[in-house]
Amino acid sequence: MDIDARGPRFAAAVTTAVLAAALITRSPWLLAWQTLVFAFGAAAGVGRSPYGWLFRTAVRPRLAPPTEFEPPEPPRFAQAVGLVFAGLGLVGFTLGPGWLGLTATGLALAAAFLNSAFGYCLGCEMFLLLRRLAVRAE
Repeated sequence: MDIDARGPRFAAAVTTAVLAAALITRSPWLLAWQTLVFAFGAAAGVGRSPYGWLFRTAVRPRLAPPTEFEPPEPPRFAQAVGLVFAGLGLVGFTLGPGWLGLTATGLALAAAFLNSAFGYCLGCEMFLLLRRLAVRAE
């Protein structure tokens, strides 16, 4: 079942704010929270993640009915990619090296910002590219 395309963009906006705060403060706690959110999104789908729940309960009821839908698989894959980068950032912030924390968190922030500001989901595009490559390999 396809999902409301506004949900992942809302989640990306919240993610952008959380990752920016984590990067500015170098807070492993904020980054750990975002890593957990990515884990929920990757395991259960974006609609069941904490930001998906927030969108569904607090934001969507105040919006017009959705007109644009998308399959849930690409955003779910994007959450898994975010999980990898946030996890690397968390390792860098807690165990070192510090540049790893800054770089991985910065890359996750850039991807979340692209999605929230421009609707361009890097992880979704990666999913589609990998899918095309898999079909060609068959």
